[in-house]
Amino acid sequence: MAFVLLYLVVEIVALVALGSAIGLGWTLLVLMAGSVLGLWLARREGVRAAQALAEAVSNRRVPTAEVTDGMLVAAGGVLLFLPGLVTDLAGLLLVLSPTRALVRRRLVRAAEERSPELRTARIRSQAPVVDGEVVEHDAPRPERMVIEGTVVPGDPR
Repeated sequence: MAFVLLYLVVEIVALVALGSAIGLGWTLLVLMAGSVLGLWLARREGVRAAQALAEAVSNRRVPTAEVTDGMLVAAGGVLLFLPGLVTDLAGLLLVLSPTRALVRRRLVRAAEERSPELRTARIRSQAPVVDGEVVEHDAPRPERMVIEGTVVPGDPR
């Protein structure tokens, strides 16, 4: 309940400050333009995040960054849907790619501090692991799938 009250007070103070600085008509125009622009950006970035997720899955990579981006875009869309100037600004920041990358890094770091297994899983998903050591290599993937030294016929890779 205290959070809702704080949210209302912050939004009212922001709207009154903006309204007294630029006027009521311009304030309403800023709110409407911010919502329309934000929802358009949320849709565009949501489609991009879904495409990146599909690409990661098709390339058999663990899509940690793609899933996190999708969740942050969804959270930004929810914030844009809520009425208010501060929530619109926060939603726009989550929808924009550069600021979303900053938030994503902080979220991943905080999650890895709480659960060190997540860091291990992220490192192992990025490179092959041999006897507990992450092997860094830039070797290209083979054109065909190889299982125990035999080429699998009909595999388009």
